Amino acid sequence: MKKDISNREDIVLLVNSFYDKVNIDKTIGHIFSHVAKVNWEHHLPIMVNFWTGILLDENSYSGNPMIKHIELSKRYTLTENHFQVWVQLFHRTVDEIFEGTKANEAKTRAATIAQIMQSKIKMS
Repeated sequence: MKKDISNREDIVLLVNSFYDKVNIDKTIGHIFSHVAKVNWEHHLPIMVNFWTGILLDENSYSGNPMIKHIELSKRYTLTENHFQVWVQLFHRTVDEIFEGTKANEAKTRAATIAQIMQSKIKMS
């Protein structure tokens, strides 16, 4: 039986495992590496703080991911398929490592975030 997400170390494992998949994905990997040119040493701790805040109620994230994605979408068209792949990779990563209430919440939140981002990008 897999464990549920319960602490910051679990979030680190989730985020690192997820972005390992993102980096090699044929549909969205290039957006991160060639378009956004993500500095992973900088980005991964921010994503850990983001998800720790969402799932564990820690107040360690500050920023506005919506603005960053809207700015990115002005340089490169982010399609519904891009967001679907992102969600699928996230769900697959969660399912490979965790199970339980928080794991399900993580998947629900990821899908909601993707939906909101798509809507905000269309409106911008």
